[in-house]
Amino acid sequence: MRIGLLTYHFSENFGALMQAYGLRQWLITRGHDAQFINYHPSYVEEGGEFSRIWDPRRAKVNAKIAYLKLSTLQRRLFGNKEQARAFERFRQDALGITGKRLHTKAEVDAMLASQAKPFDVISVGSDQIWNPSQQYGLDPVYFADLAVKPGTRRISYAASFGKNSIDPQFEPQVRTLIRSLDGISAREESGAEIARRLSGREVTCVPDPTLLLGDFEPLIAKSEPIEKERTFCYTLRTGQGIREVADQVSKILGAEVVSPYNVHRRWAEIGRTIYPSPYGWLATIKASRFVLTNSFHGTVFAILMRKPFLVVGLPGTKKSLNERALNLLGLVGLEHRFVTGDQQDVVARLVGTEIDWAPVEQRLAALQATGAGFLEAQLALAAQSGAGSAVSR
Repeated sequence: MRIGLLTYHFSENFGALMQAYGLRQWLITRGHDAQFINYHPSYVEEGGEFSRIWDPRRAKVNAKIAYLKLSTLQRRLFGNKEQARAFERFRQDALGITGKRLHTKAEVDAMLASQAKPFDVISVGSDQIWNPSQQYGLDPVYFADLAVKPGTRRISYAASFGKNSIDPQFEPQVRTLIRSLDGISAREESGAEIARRLSGREVTCVPDPTLLLGDFEPLIAKSEPIEKERTFCYTLRTGQGIREVADQVSKILGAEVVSPYNVHRRWAEIGRTIYPSPYGWLATIKASRFVLTNSFHGTVFAILMRKPFLVVGLPGTKKSLNERALNLLGLVGLEHRFVTGDQQDVVARLVGTEIDWAPVEQRLAALQATGAGFLEAQLALAAQSGAGSAVSR
């Protein structure tokens, strides 16, 4: 089948690229023609357009837009250009990105209308595509609210709201947009419950595409040479809490802390900064002695590669973002690997405690079966719908 994918495939974020790769590769290995719709709206990471700059009620939103624009400019002028090129090569080689960048819903609709052979399925997700942005809100494209040809089935796979709740102001819009989808799945149980409540329909909780695929060895084989036996610290959003844990773990193990370069980092360096390609990021996790992270996908790959690890909770106003990692840890029975930055005694005990991977592997297999079952059922329904459309034409 021809399957169009809509997700954050364009981000200079290791986890975003790996989840995009995971779903496409899973579909390809089952004989499908899966390709990304190259939708890259400017509001994501680049800020988008200012609106009503004279209106004081828009001051906070416009400040966020200005911040993102300045961050983008800083990254282009002073960021690590070799790593940026490595991300671009990964998008081309591993993700197969083709076609011009589409900035708006109208451009996506026009592209779909011009196809000689339309998609049988459009799949939105994974990642936080349903997390409203401060400057734009919810994006109809990421609900597949598109002008598709008759017979095209629209589904979500492991879409995430990013948090365990949604601002009530966006609930009416979600109720409307989610009607576009023929099959709905979410990544976290909290997200599935939000979608059930607002849609009144069945919603399946499925694993992230990285967990669904499971095997990233073909990518690791393409890595540049990397350092081994380090304490690998993958940090997003803040260094608070995880810095203290990294220092403690490094002293216990006698293993230097290394952290991959993060274009969005606004905190002091943790350990020594390294500049891996996406392939090298995976290889470094596999070769590390211990993994520390406050990231969902950092947690995923520590689990997939059976590494001793700790997830350090995000503090303060960012605390709600821990939902994604906590949900995952609960699903695989590793809730006890979640700590906060002030739990020195717990950290010391867990660093010296081996993980029993046998029950984790059983739970992962069950999760993969759930994800595969959802996708296979949706593709079967798409095949039936396509056959009916062909007869009617």
